[in-house]
Order: sequence, then C-alpha cells, then structure tokens
Amino acid sequence: MTIPPDCVDMVRQVASAVTYGWGMIPVEVQLGRSRWRTSLFPKDGGYLLPLRDSVRTKEGIALGDVVHIRLAVRGR
Repeated sequence: MTIPPDCVDMVRQVASAVTYGWGMIPVEVQLGRSRWRTSLFPKDGGYLLPLRDSVRTKEGIALGDVVHIRLAVRGR
C-alpha cells in the first residue's frame, strides 16, 4: 500500500531521526481493529506500507480497496 503524498511530507520531517538501514521508517499501524508494528519502505520518492494477508482477510479488504489507517512513527 502506498502512503498518500500529503502524508509523505510529514514522514520525511521525522525520517532522519528514526530511520535505520536503507531509509526504513519504523511505525505502528492501526487499520480497523488490527494493530501491528512494521516499517515503511522508501520507493520512488514516497513510502510503501506492507499489509499482511492476515490483516486483509480479518478486515475484509480486497485488492484495490482504499483504506484509512492510523500511522505512528516509532523512535529508535
């Protein structure tokens, strides 16, 4: 899943303080009732958020659906 451009600027503001190896950004994610920790992956000037199949199934998300997430950047 790609992070919307308007949110990418906010992530960039804190990226240098929290990034580790290859520009990865540690985050906590909430999507519906599901919560997990992962990292944002830099790609083409933006960021990708991995979304597990187990979360897609639990939350009833199909490929191509637009979803709303709560994202918190974690410190090192």
